[in-house]
Amino acid sequence: MKYYEKTLKNSLGVVAVPLPSFESATVTVWVKTGSRNENEKISGVSHFLEHMAFKGGKKYKNAKAVSEAIDSIGGEFNAGTSKEWTNYYVRVRSERLEKAFDVLSDMLLDPVLRHSDIEREKGVVVEEIGMYEDTPMRKIWDVFEQLIYNGHDLGRDISGTKETVKGLSREDISKYINRHYYANNMLVTVAGGVSEKKIFSLTQKYFSKLKKGDVQKTNLFTDNQGKPQTKSIQKKIEQTHLILGFLGARKIGHEERYIEGVLNTILGKGMSSRLVTEVREKRGLAYAVKSDIDPVTDTGYFAVYAGVDPKKANETVKVILDQCYGLASKKYKISQKELDKAKEFLKGHFALALEDTRSISSFIGYEKLLIGKTRLPKEVYDGVDRVTMDQVYDAAKRLFNPNKLNTAYIGPNKT
Repeated sequence: MKYYEKTLKNSLGVVAVPLPSFESATVTVWVKTGSRNENEKISGVSHFLEHMAFKGGKKYKNAKAVSEAIDSIGGEFNAGTSKEWTNYYVRVRSERLEKAFDVLSDMLLDPVLRHSDIEREKGVVVEEIGMYEDTPMRKIWDVFEQLIYNGHDLGRDISGTKETVKGLSREDISKYINRHYYANNMLVTVAGGVSEKKIFSLTQKYFSKLKKGDVQKTNLFTDNQGKPQTKSIQKKIEQTHLILGFLGARKIGHEERYIEGVLNTILGKGMSSRLVTEVREKRGLAYAVKSDIDPVTDTGYFAVYAGVDPKKANETVKVILDQCYGLASKKYKISQKELDKAKEFLKGHFALALEDTRSISSFIGYEKLLIGKTRLPKEVYDGVDRVTMDQVYDAAKRLFNPNKLNTAYIGPNKT
């Protein structure tokens, strides 16, 4: 796989990934803004704007026109919002790529933002928030991040609250667009069966009218945690959903990301991982248990999720912590076989994740947008292969600091 980069005269970045053997292509437009770039008054505006973009522009005047334009060529489209980025994509047959550019540019460069659509969509987003509130397996991550990033913009829910969403105005949304949707704060990535020459040409044709803007400062996170923290929400449900995690995982692009990836895989990725073996297979404490590492541009955390019988929540936490601390102290040693298995698991799942043009466009765009550079798959494989056993132990010892522990619960009992 090869990729080609170009910067247009208006400072818009473009990354092209020609894949001659593919029949499809995905064009993704990225904006370097998300929930951490909001304030309390307009919390949720990044996500709300993601919804509003599909309500139409000058050419495709409403949601039906946008949908019909994509449906008429058998394409698919969607968008996503995170704490640090928002993106919009259209995936189509390679021969119809220009239509994807046409629709995306119209809805992003000339959004209509009708008052009636805004008021109607508020109801949709409020119901979406309610759906997440009623899905504790999903909601617990918001609760955990409110705890671990307590008082910082990173702790704000991506969807906002029902109150902030209801309070959004057309003026709020327009100001937010003017503040963040400009050429040098955006990126276009295209992967699929199209030449880089055509990709660059289409980007120039449809996005050259974007203006350059002033880069907005981000409120950086400072880690001041000096003791363990807990946050508990009582809810009448059958299970207790819990997450425990530690601040201190490396930020996006850090050279130690491969080491932490191997550590995370050993502990909680796959059905043969240590946490699944100890929590589920040996003790029957949970059906779902997994670990994850979530980096952002200035910090990150390691976390473990489990859904358990409320009476067994404390036991589950003890087992999880025993595995984390036991690895850090070398009480539970890593075998060469286990290390090799973790590396192959990482490389194999990464390869499977790059099976379609949308995934490739996302992989290329994510790091390019946030840290200004991206990688080829071979760099990932080589980085994983270089990880040593001692590096994994050192990462565990650094990361699993009891004073950086954060535990969040949603369940029927006050924990």
